[in-house]
Parts: sequence; structure tokens; C-alpha cells
Amino acid sequence: MKRSSIIALLLGALVSATVIALHATGVTLPLEEAMTSLLARGQQTTKVVSVKAQYALVIALSLCVVWLVSKSSRPKRLGWPLGFLAAELIAMSWVCLLYHVFFQPLPSLLAIGLGLVTGSGFAAFGARVKPDTTPEVFAGNSAEGKTTHLPPADVASEARSYDITAVVCDIANKHDIAEDCSPAEYAEITARFIHDASESFLNAGAHIDTANGEGIVAIFGFPEESADHAEKATRHSLSLVESLGKLANSDGATDNIDVHLGISSGTVIAAPIERKGAREVLLTGEPVELARRFCIANRGYGSRILVGPRTFELTSKHVLARPVDFLSGVDAHERHEIYEPLTLAADATAEQIARRDSFWNGVVLYREKRWADAYSEFQKARGPDETRDAPLRMYLHRIEPLALDLAMTHDNE
Repeated sequence: MKRSSIIALLLGALVSATVIALHATGVTLPLEEAMTSLLARGQQTTKVVSVKAQYALVIALSLCVVWLVSKSSRPKRLGWPLGFLAAELIAMSWVCLLYHVFFQPLPSLLAIGLGLVTGSGFAAFGARVKPDTTPEVFAGNSAEGKTTHLPPADVASEARSYDITAVVCDIANKHDIAEDCSPAEYAEITARFIHDASESFLNAGAHIDTANGEGIVAIFGFPEESADHAEKATRHSLSLVESLGKLANSDGATDNIDVHLGISSGTVIAAPIERKGAREVLLTGEPVELARRFCIANRGYGSRILVGPRTFELTSKHVLARPVDFLSGVDAHERHEIYEPLTLAADATAEQIARRDSFWNGVVLYREKRWADAYSEFQKARGPDETRDAPLRMYLHRIEPLALDLAMTHDNE
């Protein structure tokens, strides 16, 4: 379990302990009596919900509310749903009165309120602070020999926004490697990957925001603003996915490393902060979260690099890419079309462009549920290296039963 989740659960436990202590010591008794007179209005009750049941509900609500709010990228939007939940608790109390059972909602309402405040505070001041980057691992990675976790000298003293492209790079098959290697070998392979990938990004002009066992977050267009940050990020990612494909372990043998990258462009807020006596840079914004989501999505599609719509728009003239699917964004109601970069447009052959166009047509026809036409286009997209084209095989696997069923139905008619 991640550290932020553990802290959120501990804060939830603290909230529940506070509410239970206030109830047990009678601090909330005047409010409870007022709530009782307001809800009961003289109605006779034969049963009362037990204190143990009340406390169990308080604990559950405190843990859930704090965890939900602290993990949300937009905690303010949870105010209305939680307010509706509070109204439901009051309504439940009225329903219980119909059966002559009294349920005191005040402790649960306090748990929701304090949980919302605590979770929002943690999300604002704790969960978004980036973990420290280990100086020993990255010392000397830049030309000046500075450690990458220090804030760039030209970052303003005040928070400001930057238009950037975020790249998240991770070892896709790290769990398989961990099973095949000893802990020491796995640690050395991971450290070598972090070192080599970080050095490569630094040499390409990126800022390393995070570099640890969960992957590397590189930012293009920060701190030095650049109009072609998206092109630089995508161009470098295409070269990086091959150069990081193999790493040597301590015995001198070669381990195959599957590298996944997610790329997203947009606006982030950056500000220097003081933490534990050292200066760091706080970077936060949707592009970083989406880039991590795109990086993980490669596992499902079999691709190696996925970019978001904004990155595709900024690089469409320089990079040959194709649509893959739609992916939910940070907000569950948002959907982002993701694209797979194939090669640089200047290096693309006529055959590669034709196969890309056929694949694109196949995706469009597939979304229109024109199975036979889509199947025909996907067949045209087949290439000499078809076994490595996982997205194409995914669509063929999806559409072959549909096209076959359509053909059989047509024959029967």
C-alpha cells in the first residue's frame, strides 16, 4: 500500500477517534438533544440504535471519507456528494422513526464533516508533495554535476504556471524481472535503469521531477520554456524506448527490459518550497497524472508509448502516430483519445504511412460498428513485423468473431 494511502487511513482513524471521544465524554450531548427534539418531535420510540453500531458507522465513514477526499484530484467537487450523503443519514433517521426506532445521526454527520476537512487538508498540503530523490543515485547526472532533486536556479520565488509535456517512463515487466532475479540483482537492474533513463532525459533538456522504483517523471518545457516541448518529448521517447531495451546486470549478462512511456501535454503549476531544510520544486497538474495513466495503459494495449490528444495535436506534423482507444481521465467523466507514436514523420516510408492510414480507417470503421469494412482495413495494416504489433492484433482479435458472424448471417440470407 502506498504511503499516502496509509497516512489517509491513519487520519481517518484519528477523525473517528475524535468523534467517538466527543460523544463518549458528552461534549456533543447538547447538540444531540437538539437533534433528537428536532427529529423525533414527541414521537414514541421503543428501540434506540446501539452505541456500538453508531461507533462502527462513524469509523467506516471517517476512513472512507478521508481516503476518498485525499485521493481525489479535485476534492472540492466531493462537497455535494458528501452533502447528499449527510442528507441521506438524516432521512434514514426519519425512516427509523416510522418503525419506532431512533437513530442519532449527529456522530455520523460529524465524521463526514471532519473527514472532509481533514482529507482536503491532506490533499492540499501533504499528498501532492513529491518524494525526495536520492542524491547518491543522481549525483553527476547533469553537466554541472548537480543532483536533480534541487530546484533549478531560475525558478521564480513565486508559484507560476508552465506549458509543459510530461513523460512517465517505467519498466513494464519489472514484476517478472523481480521473480527471475535475486533481490540484489533486481535492485541493481532498477538502479541502472533509473540512472541511464534519468541521464538520457537530462541530456535531452528535461527536468527530472521524480525518479524512483515507480518510474521516472521527466518534464519538457520546464524550467526553460520551450514552444516545441511536445515534439522534443516525443522524439526523445521514440529513441529512448530502444536504447533502454537492454541493461547489463552485475554478472555482465543482458536482461531484456520492456520500457513503457506515457506522454501528456498541458499546464502545470510550479513553485519552489522549503522541505526539511532543503529547497525543492513542487510540480502539480493534470499532465503528470495523465502521463502516468497513459504509461500504465500500455500494458493493456501492448503498445510501448502512448500520448494524449494535446501532445498528438502539437506533434502531428513531425511524428507518425495512430489512434488506439479512448481512456478515462483524472475526472471519471472525461475521456481522452490516446495515440501511439510509430516513428518520426521524416523517417517514415510510404509503406509505413499506408499501413498507418489503413489502421486509422479501421479504427474509425470499428467505432461505427462497420465490422466487415473495419476488418478489411485492419488486414491492409498488417506489416512484416506483425507479431510485435500488439494494438493491431488486439483489434483483429476483437473484430474477427464479429466479422465472421456477419458473414455467416449474410450467407444464410
